Amino acid sequence: MSPRYTALVASLPATVPFVGPETAERERGAPFIARLGANENGFGPSPRAIEAMQQAAGEQWKYGDAQSHDLKRALAQKHGVGPENIIVGEGIDGLLGYLVRLLVEPGDAVVTSEGAYPTFNYHVAGFGGVLHKVPYRDDHEDPSALMDKARETQAKLVYLANPDNPMGTWHDAATLEAALERVPEGTLFVLDEAYVDFAPDGTAPRIDARDERVIRFRTFSKAYGLAGARVGYAIAAKGLVAAFDKVRNHFGMNRAAQIGALAALQDEAYLAETVTRVIAARARIGQIAAETGLKALPSATNFVTIDCGADGDFARRVLAETVKRGVFIRMPFVAPQDRCIRVSTGPEAELDAFARVLPEALAAARAPGQVGTGG
Repeated sequence: MSPRYTALVASLPATVPFVGPETAERERGAPFIARLGANENGFGPSPRAIEAMQQAAGEQWKYGDAQSHDLKRALAQKHGVGPENIIVGEGIDGLLGYLVRLLVEPGDAVVTSEGAYPTFNYHVAGFGGVLHKVPYRDDHEDPSALMDKARETQAKLVYLANPDNPMGTWHDAATLEAALERVPEGTLFVLDEAYVDFAPDGTAPRIDARDERVIRFRTFSKAYGLAGARVGYAIAAKGLVAAFDKVRNHFGMNRAAQIGALAALQDEAYLAETVTRVIAARARIGQIAAETGLKALPSATNFVTIDCGADGDFARRVLAETVKRGVFIRMPFVAPQDRCIRVSTGPEAELDAFARVLPEALAAARAPGQVGTGG
């Protein structure tokens, strides 16, 4: 006898949005020499965060604070909002799941970009929502087309990441503020700002936290270097934040992670140093790409998307040959963005490994007998 799954769950494929590097290492039977595929912060978290988490280790027998009181108030002060406008959760991924649970019933329309962050789509499918997608425009998500589609479908949610994953491109604040003015009545604008700490000044829009048309997501996984701790947060109107208490896992936050995130938030000098190192690493990746005849797209994130100059099949071969040689990278999933590979920033030694491997991977991908060999 098997469990009596719901009709919705029984209809869904067993889907994993991302295959982790550990899985790939097990499959290849060897560790990677460079881990440049998951957009982690290879420069690591603030030493103050590490020390705080080490000191907290002996008290892991305690549950985390169900209200994330101290962290929530520190975040509210940072953003100039009230604590009632902040919800803390298990990374942006966890909070997206709660948001979809709050607002999406089977059959409800949800709008996103074709090829955008797949974990959001995973949550929508898991609660029975119907995804409507619009194409990228010049490797950017298209706010105007997204709002048009949301109006056409009477969507409950419309999702946009700025800066974008997987392309690394971005819109300025004025563009996002104009998009907010076009949000249809009854639609919530889901603005994912996971990478905004790496973006140029003038990228983050000026939005009143009391505005009920939008929810903004931020994370400690990227610039703060705490991806494994799973700490994310959202800024939204008081009523929407309060609604999360109806569905969230109240003890879902790891106690040491809460303490580490608070310490990381308070170390502004280390954050600035990390952003400087990421900008330098982006330039290095661009140089590596140029030396092999490839083109790096401008990036406002902690990764660089590299145009391989041909079709998706060629880029997939480049990816496979790079991974085979011990360097973990990823790529966009959907054409025409799948003509690219995506490389996370990281320490010099790991970028040196990528620089050694990429020419070999390109040569193998272009070997005689291959179809669509590119440049």
